[in-house]
Amino acid sequence: MEKLKSKFIGSLVGLALGDFLGAGGRRYTDDTAMMIGVAESLIESKGFNGENMAHIFVKNYENEPFRGYGPGPPRIFRMIKFGRKWNESLDKEFYPPDGSFGNGAAMRIAPVGLLYYDDLVKLREVAHRSSRITHSHPLGIEGAALEAYAVALAVKNEPKELDRYEFLKKLGDFVEVDLYREKLEVMKKLLKEGAGKAKVVRELGNGVEAFNSVPIAIYSFLANSSFETTLDYALNVSYGGDRDTISAMTSAIAGACYGIEDIPREWSDKLENKDYIVVLAEKLWETYLEVGSCHGGKAK
Repeated sequence: MEKLKSKFIGSLVGLALGDFLGAGGRRYTDDTAMMIGVAESLIESKGFNGENMAHIFVKNYENEPFRGYGPGPPRIFRMIKFGRKWNESLDKEFYPPDGSFGNGAAMRIAPVGLLYYDDLVKLREVAHRSSRITHSHPLGIEGAALEAYAVALAVKNEPKELDRYEFLKKLGDFVEVDLYREKLEVMKKLLKEGAGKAKVVRELGNGVEAFNSVPIAIYSFLANSSFETTLDYALNVSYGGDRDTISAMTSAIAGACYGIEDIPREWSDKLENKDYIVVLAEKLWETYLEVGSCHGGKAK
């Protein structure tokens, strides 16, 4: 049970650290701020409650508007504050006709991957529903679901026993959108080749679109064998792209696999608000123990 707790803490601290270092090491960005909101809501509601999560997003944004939010979410937050419903696909009003396919839902999704790591049906459902608060395009939603499942698989795997090709196969069996399935096949080829970073970026992308950032985050995890080398790799391949978010998503997966013990203290001790993030991860783990049996899991 302590190993599972370490993985929960490792994932959330890892996400925040990747974001923090990717943003230049001064403060974390909206990636971590919104991850905190997801975790707070899952803990408070003992599972997913869209209205609660949306209003926590609004509250946290108003408390810290300086976190570097993109233009879309603050508009959505204002609409929710003044009475619009969280599940109205409000982003379609700014990104017609199908909503945003950016990585804003994927960057914050790690707590969902942790809480539902042993219940694939519930994980997909909550990933989809929580994404729709700000991102309703199928590519944005699928990117978040894929990132959540990568975190879940990382929780289930031990570093020394990780089969990277089996990991990719399970992700391929999970995804429902061809573009992501194609990117997973590209990842398999790149891993077998031992491809250089320039080719990885060229073939997977490193932009703000979910389909150009979630795949390279997963690849960065699979191409390395420790938290430190994984984050260093992500910081390099994301340079010139969406560096903080790719590093955050990569480190959320790596932290879920390696646990908090593998995260260098000289890095994590510099992390803004680290103590609160650790407490959140512990509370999320406790929530899993409490509600696990309700969503198909077992509190072992």
